[in-house]
Amino acid sequence: MSAPGLPQLQRRRLLAGGGLLLAGLGGCSVTAINERVPADTHRFLGALDYGPHPRQKLDLYLPVGPVPAAGHPWLLFFYGGSWNRGERADYRFVGEAFASAGIACAVADYRLYPEVRYPDFLHDSARAYAWLRAEAGRGPLDRRRGFVAGHSAGAYNAAMLALDPRWLAAQDLHPRDLAGWAGLAGPYDFTPIRNREVQPVFHHPAVPPESQPLAHAADLRPPRPAFLAAPLSDWLVGTERNTGGLARALRAAGGSVTERIYDTATHITLAAALSRDLRWIAPVHADLLDFLRQTPPAGG
Repeated sequence: MSAPGLPQLQRRRLLAGGGLLLAGLGGCSVTAINERVPADTHRFLGALDYGPHPRQKLDLYLPVGPVPAAGHPWLLFFYGGSWNRGERADYRFVGEAFASAGIACAVADYRLYPEVRYPDFLHDSARAYAWLRAEAGRGPLDRRRGFVAGHSAGAYNAAMLALDPRWLAAQDLHPRDLAGWAGLAGPYDFTPIRNREVQPVFHHPAVPPESQPLAHAADLRPPRPAFLAAPLSDWLVGTERNTGGLARALRAAGGSVTERIYDTATHITLAAALSRDLRWIAPVHADLLDFLRQTPPAGG
């Protein structure tokens, strides 16, 4: 799927903008994207502790206006950065993108290499989800309409929570407690690991086979509903092997998969296209909102 009839001028803008976004999303400063995020479209609750470690914090973006009787549907988002870098503050545009559309959104930090390696960041991810789900019982979130999602390395974190029951089990939860999950340009089948940044994260060369999301595609039958999006050509994560391969495996296990491939996005700009000013790149924001709104509640 791609943006129809994208003019050549816009394609050139996309390529030129990719360099800026790569610097912005890969850095630790507030990006130009975030500087344009409106403040009146959501309610912001910052630096909420989901654990005792300094990186076990999340920011919560809530819709404004009346709270539905059952609470707001909600999304826990994990950012990418090869499990080596990332800051939740750089993803204000993601929180606003969903909160302004009626979906509460949390953006979580998690521990990174070299402080930790696989699977510690998955324990953090599960802990963040469990904290939010517990809060849903006391606040404006619907316990049965919670999703996990992420971009790149963050999509891996989301996939592992949704597919491999070990991580949520440590929090006395199960993937069935998720309404569904979403991955943007995620690595789901990436051994042997060639990226030197990623190799030590997964104990290369002794990479555990069970560390790959694809290995867990049939652990739960049927798998939770999934939204998988990727650029047609990805310089970092092979789309056909990772997104295509996992989509096929989930369908073979009886899962419901919404798969979107965009020929107008890159690995970086796929995430940036969630922001208000860059949705011309690809309709990933609209497509993901459709998935979140149409997916039945957990247990429904």
